Amino acid sequence: MKIHVLASGSTGNATYIQMGETNILVDAGISTKRIKQALNAVGTSIDELDAVLVTHEHRDHICGLRTLTRRHKVPVYARPAAWEAMDSQYGPEVAAGECRRDLTDSLDIGTVKVEPFRISHDAADPVGFSFYQGATKCGFATDLGFVTDTVKKGLALSDALVLEANHDIDMLKQGSYPWFLKQRILSNRGHLANTDAGWTLARLPRKKECHTFLAHLSQENNRPELAEQTVADILEEQGVKLGTEIVLHLARPDRTVGME
Repeated sequence: MKIHVLASGSTGNATYIQMGETNILVDAGISTKRIKQALNAVGTSIDELDAVLVTHEHRDHICGLRTLTRRHKVPVYARPAAWEAMDSQYGPEVAAGECRRDLTDSLDIGTVKVEPFRISHDAADPVGFSFYQGATKCGFATDLGFVTDTVKKGLALSDALVLEANHDIDMLKQGSYPWFLKQRILSNRGHLANTDAGWTLARLPRKKECHTFLAHLSQENNRPELAEQTVADILEEQGVKLGTEIVLHLARPDRTVGME
């Protein structure tokens, strides 16, 4: 299994996951040119993608779809409500009709079984993902204000995870955002704080080793070293061995971070 977070944050999101011979892109919130360059840099081609999976319709997750589908004809899977929201907000050309697929509750893409699960966010039927190939599992959940039992089940016993650690609560409260935006981020349909990410990881059933990407870090209300330290402190307090039981990686908005 290979995971490369090509970009993560409010300026754009895209993650490449390879399991066996199957190549999947989760979200396309950066330009097709940038996706192509990033994939080439990690040894694959944009034309080798088997599918793009969309978590939800917010622009930082889908703004590259129009060019990607027009030029490369990659199948794109999204919830029906997300397609409707995209059509309403951006026009039906956001993804070519021939590339559209409805994201069902379970589907097979190549040799990978994909199981979407509902997350709590202010979007039309937003989802996270569980990816399975044989005994290997990858979990994916960003843009969620609250970790429900459904999310825990979707992430449990993963060999690798992409999990949101969006903000430090004190930085957000004391920062420059208007109060309505702070309320949105702090709500159970907003974004996950560093502390929430730490406690989620500490309490998840896990395998002997799990590589975890802390993702969607706010550039205004977080710092990479703070997110990593906050999560690490919680894990160590709960007796988790960092570097062996859980290996932390920090996703970035401007460069690829990966594991193979």
